[in-house]
Amino acid sequence: MGTLANRLTGRVKDAGTSLKILTESGIVRPYSPLVVAGMANALRRWSTTPAGGFKTIALRMPTQTAIIDERGSLTFGELQSRTNALAHGLRARGVRPGDGVAVMCRNHRGFIEASIAISKLGADVLYLNTAFAGPQLADVIAREQPRVVVHDEEFADLLAGADIADRVLGWTDGSPGEDSLEGLIAAGLTAGRTDDLAPPAGKGRTIILTSGTTGTPKGAPRPQGGLPAAISLLSRMPLRSGWKCHVAAPLFHTWGFAHYQLAMMLGTTLVLTRRFDPEDALRLLHDEECDSFAVIPVMLQRILALPADVLDRYPLPHLKAVASSGSALPGDLPTQWMDRFGDNLYSIYGSTEVAWASIASPQDLREAPGCAGRLPHQTVVRILDTDGRELPVGESGRIFVGNSLQIEGYTGGGGKEMIDGLMSSGDVGRFDAEGRLYVEGRDDEMIVSGGENVFPKEVEDCLAAHDRVSEVAAIGIDDPDFGKRLRAFVVRVPETEPVSAEELKDLVKQRLARFKVPREIVFLDELPRNATGKVLKRELAAFDVTATSAASDTSDTPDAPGTTG
Repeated sequence: MGTLANRLTGRVKDAGTSLKILTESGIVRPYSPLVVAGMANALRRWSTTPAGGFKTIALRMPTQTAIIDERGSLTFGELQSRTNALAHGLRARGVRPGDGVAVMCRNHRGFIEASIAISKLGADVLYLNTAFAGPQLADVIAREQPRVVVHDEEFADLLAGADIADRVLGWTDGSPGEDSLEGLIAAGLTAGRTDDLAPPAGKGRTIILTSGTTGTPKGAPRPQGGLPAAISLLSRMPLRSGWKCHVAAPLFHTWGFAHYQLAMMLGTTLVLTRRFDPEDALRLLHDEECDSFAVIPVMLQRILALPADVLDRYPLPHLKAVASSGSALPGDLPTQWMDRFGDNLYSIYGSTEVAWASIASPQDLREAPGCAGRLPHQTVVRILDTDGRELPVGESGRIFVGNSLQIEGYTGGGGKEMIDGLMSSGDVGRFDAEGRLYVEGRDDEMIVSGGENVFPKEVEDCLAAHDRVSEVAAIGIDDPDFGKRLRAFVVRVPETEPVSAEELKDLVKQRLARFKVPREIVFLDELPRNATGKVLKRELAAFDVTATSAASDTSDTPDAPGTTG
């Protein structure tokens, strides 16, 4: 009885906390009886899928601006009519509940409208990475077999090698034809096909692809219904109803997709551009008076690399939350950002498979640089050893995450390792005494150099702290004496006195153990990255150091592990 009572008490407490979070964010608030009845009916028929979520927002705030992009703006009321028209058009092309529809679009209204219309049909939406190569795309399409592929015109050649049953253009700079989203929407609006469709018997799935950095991208179906995800994020980030958010992170990525889902509950105005440019992003944040900014870390790096006079041109007093995810914030970037734009930076740690596991607030980033933050509501994180036993505070081990957001498995079969209902994030880390999580690196990136464990991330953070280093990545390479050794790839800050390899090695010697000093430092103009900002280390591993004069002198032999030098 005691266990049952404790369980019930916990559920009541969780429900109370969730209600508090939803109320503070403005999702739960008073509405007229007519609106409340309409919302209840929409949720009963459509649940909290995008079809239901955007329907309720259209009832709550029909004249609120939903999207601002290069074609202008749309209200939530207009979005509801247009996506109904589009759903009718896609159904006429043969899309049925349970079918797959792939979307390969940049950040614009077409991505949002296609996603909502697909949800209204009960079909599965598969988001394709806009930076994938043709063979990767062909492999994914062959595996998933979508009924229709919605893609921007610029990707037509890239998709030429894929076996596609039907295509619809998501964006074209020319006149939209009948085989485009705009053409289907216009035809539906003209014919008056803006009525709600009958809700499908089942919910469609949302399938987000892994990064594909180690092979063919895997399909990761995200759980339907955005409420648990919203509560989790809002418990650690002060996002509010009616805000205007510039989503620069790709919408096909877990982080960009999260803000699309949040919009259907918060009534967020999504400010979108098809391509990221650092000064254009600042200009947009300033001119639109955006309240929040959804980014990946490399975007912040590129903004801060702008000349000081350009940065001074765009004060951002309205900006309240800069939400960064996709990879760790390098070096002292958080401090640089907050010193210039205020304490508004939040860093979110997670993965495609587990969604978000921890969130670092501005206070966390000030007090504990390099941390991944604290756990959001209804999230469990444990640090386990190789035998699956939980490790004490301060000890490093494998990170396992439990929440209601994790995937059940990949569409092609298989999944991440599970222990006691918790899913591996694929990373190694530890907790400190204050309950903050630290991520030390990928569990498959750790190298053993002369018997000592070395995580590249620790060395990367050390080098990134140098004021004349713009970007850095480190990898392990084979070594005949030590088994493995580190090679670092560095991008210098332009228009400054070039930092030398010896200066950087001395920096590592001063701050870290001698065996962590990179044997080689290679200077590059830029690091290879995918569309979500992750460094493509497999390309660095294949890099021919002898073919470039940018390679540092490698004549000095690193200290053997365990020596003091």
